[in-house]
Amino acid sequence: MKNFIVRTFTGIIFVAAIVASFLRPEAMVLLFSIVTGLTIWEFTGLVNEREDVTVNRFICTVAGIYFFFSMTYFCSDLYGGSAKSVVFIPYLVTIIYLLVAELYLKQADPIQDWAYTMFSQLYIALPFSLLNVLAFTATNNGLVTFNTLLPLSVFVFLWVNDSGAYCVGSLLGRHKLFPRISPGKSWEGSVGGAVFVLAAAYAISYYLDGSMLTTPQWLGLGLVVVVFGTWGDLVESLFKRTLGIKDSGNILPGHGGMLDRFDSSLLAIPAAVVYLYTLSLF
Repeated sequence: MKNFIVRTFTGIIFVAAIVASFLRPEAMVLLFSIVTGLTIWEFTGLVNEREDVTVNRFICTVAGIYFFFSMTYFCSDLYGGSAKSVVFIPYLVTIIYLLVAELYLKQADPIQDWAYTMFSQLYIALPFSLLNVLAFTATNNGLVTFNTLLPLSVFVFLWVNDSGAYCVGSLLGRHKLFPRISPGKSWEGSVGGAVFVLAAAYAISYYLDGSMLTTPQWLGLGLVVVVFGTWGDLVESLFKRTLGIKDSGNILPGHGGMLDRFDSSLLAIPAAVVYLYTLSLF
């Protein structure tokens, strides 16, 4: 009972913080730059416990945070002036340094060091940074505006999917979705979660009356988030099984670590960006 109360309280604070952050661009940038840093720090700490793996946690974390801020600057006029791609040069120099440094460090397995170093950026820094693509959109007259609904809707769909899948799976779950990696997930739960998300997408569309996306486009975004969010959850489960751990950390009481809470979003955010860009082409 005590763990349930702690988990519920942490969940409320977690959801409230994310929702509140999307009310102001400065709050969103601050919160998710911190989330990016904490998640990379957690990831690199876990992989460094593997035999013959030595990843530079500090530089990887700073690089990921810098990349997030670079994407913010590139996608917006939040800090004034026009976006310049030159802002990415320090990040590229850092990545080159991390690769070249292995020539001189004489580590036992430099290939693993390279792989985990780059994976920390590809798996964590890039997806969180793409939130800026969803959050900052250009209007017809060329001005950049902060869009609250698109990035927030991705998280809302993920939360609705998790809750719906858990409820339906607990009641009706019989057929395992991916027993080798996540024995608790069922096909019934996944379908149930998708149905709840489609209902939420339709409700958003109805409320906005087609002012941002059409109803079919909102439903499509919901399905994209469901599919890739589920895959994101499974990817992190495979990561933990490979390491032989139950939770990625304990920073969030009752919920585990940062990877445990944001695993679904790490694939759902890039997929949502690709989906919305694809819509813009037609």
